[in-house]
Amino acid sequence: MNDRVTPTMQALPDGEAEIALVIRLPWEDVARLGQEAGRLASQMQRPVTLDEAVSSRLRSTRPAAHAKPAGEQPAVTPPSGSVSSLPPRPPAEQARQAIERINGTA
Repeated sequence: MNDRVTPTMQALPDGEAEIALVIRLPWEDVARLGQEAGRLASQMQRPVTLDEAVSSRLRSTRPAAHAKPAGEQPAVTPPSGSVSSLPPRPPAEQARQAIERINGTA
């Protein structure tokens, strides 16, 4: 998909901004977000959505350096425990394992 669409940005009353995006993630990343949501729900004593888990994860990471033009961006090295370091598996197997992890049956 090469269509470049500028996502809409909305200012929120609390001083933050909201951008709606559609992204494609490997099942392992979805499972990790589910685990993050579970951890946050336990900590906050209330249900937590995957959106909240993503927002929390983005806020908890080290702040990036000032943005640079696209041609000047440094290469991103995935963390050592990154999902991308796992050997590829069939999508059906990835989905099954991710669902088991989310449901706590793995």
